[in-house]
Amino acid sequence: MSAIAERLAALGIELPAVSPPAGAYVPAVIHGDLVFTAGQLPFVDGALAVTGKVGEGAALVAPDVAKALARTAAINALAAVASVLGSLDRVTQVVKVTGFVSSDPSFSGQPGVINGASELFGEVFGDAGLHARSAVGVAVLPLDSPVEVELIVSFA
Repeated sequence: MSAIAERLAALGIELPAVSPPAGAYVPAVIHGDLVFTAGQLPFVDGALAVTGKVGEGAALVAPDVAKALARTAAINALAAVASVLGSLDRVTQVVKVTGFVSSDPSFSGQPGVINGASELFGEVFGDAGLHARSAVGVAVLPLDSPVEVELIVSFA
């Protein structure tokens, strides 16, 4: 078993099959020594467990729930990277994470939500998981997903 596969197993994480694209794109593309993923939603077994806007209050997705969803979307992004590299052991650095949070107009905690993705990359890759990041609040995401995560990694 590879080092990253062992770390994933120790964390209780099994990479899912990559979800088929919902449009005219591919889940991940290699350019030079970088892999760029398409935006990944927090699908589990092909479905979104939670939909809606993130915020505090009734009928909104709680920030802690959204943070867990960002972690799930990040796992899906790792699956997309693995699908083009063959092994996550080839990853030398998580370069950039872009996280989108479908936000209630009064919600400004997007960085805390996207920490769900950022913390995962640190757990999986250690120092190579440290990255630049954007955490952006948006009005709506595909399929009414609360979060979406994109990833750029370098590899050898």
